[in-house]
This record gives sequence, C-alpha cells and structure tokens, in this order.
Amino acid sequence: MPKIEYFYAAHSGFAYLGSKRFMEIASGHEIIHRPVDLGQVINAARANNFRQRSQGHRDYFFGREIERWAEFRNVPIIDYRPTHHDNDMALANGTLISGIEQGHNIDELAHTMLEAHWRDDADLADVNTLTKLIQSANLDPQPLLEAALSDEIQSIYRANTSEAIQRTVFGSPTYFVDGDMFYGQDRLDFIERALQKPFAGRWPRN
Repeated sequence: MPKIEYFYAAHSGFAYLGSKRFMEIASGHEIIHRPVDLGQVINAARANNFRQRSQGHRDYFFGREIERWAEFRNVPIIDYRPTHHDNDMALANGTLISGIEQGHNIDELAHTMLEAHWRDDADLADVNTLTKLIQSANLDPQPLLEAALSDEIQSIYRANTSEAIQRTVFGSPTYFVDGDMFYGQDRLDFIERALQKPFAGRWPRN
C-alpha cells in the first residue's frame, strides 16, 4: 500500500486548507509526517520570503486565494493574516515530532494546530495554547512539550528541513506518494488518483 510523506509546517495556511480533505483521502494509508522549518525551505528554493513579496502578490496569493479555497473546501478561516504567524515555530513543529517519536498518531494534532492558527488566531509558540490543543487531540501535553525543544527532537526537525531541501521541496504542503512529489493542496485530486494508480513517468527526473 502506498505511503504518503507529508512535508509541512504547523502554521501553513495552504496545509490547513487541504488538511481535512487530505486526511480523508489518506484514510487507510500511512502518513509520514515531516514538519519542517518553512522559512529555510523557501529560502533554499531562492523564493522571496513573505515580507519581500509585493503587496499585490501578498494580497492575492495569501489573501484572495486563501479566501476562495476556504470557501471551496468549506473550511472556516479568519479574515486576516494570523497575528502570531511570524513567531518561531520550533516549539509547535517540535511538538508534532515528539508526538511521532513517542509513538502517537498525530494526524488529529496536526490538523488541530493548523485549524487553531487559521480559524482562531492561536499563537502556536505559546505553551499554554499548545497545552490546550494537545489535550483537545486526546494526547498528554506534558511529555510532548517537555521533549519538543530537546536536542534530539530539534535534530530531527533540522533533518526534516534538510531532507525537504535536498528533495526540492519549495513550499508547504508538499506530499510524496511512493516518491512522486505533489506540491500544494490543490493537487489533492492527483494524490487521490496516485494512491489508486501511479502516474506514468518518474520523479526526480535525474
């Protein structure tokens, strides 16, 4: 059965837009979560970070596009860029990784974080906020949060980021189905098809 590798960040707007549908499509398949430092991934792809993009680009891609996709997928969102979106996500992404390393299925927790950030304007760098979110996903917050910033977990976080860069990931979310790369939640129909029948051709090209 095909496995799905899922490269994303805990605060990614487009990962949130596709999260519920992705989990539906992936039901019965193993999701290998790979939280990454999205800023480093974008920089390595030589793309301008958010602040360096024109106001028109920001308004369209991170505003109008998000609004339309949210309506299309019936996903609730706030009508502004999350207040805490530029905070360091090492704790939030580390929490997801510590959940994996402690043997938990983190599908629900990942969705819960994304949803809280984009629906409720939650600060994912805040310990108290994360505690409540972890509890709402029916997990014990203490061991996850205690490990999140440890050398071991942050080393995995850095390794995920390095692997993403090495595999030409340039944004979040990026999915791999048996090694074939699909960038963006707007490719979920392709992923659904690939889980049933692989596409012809190969990736990477060389």
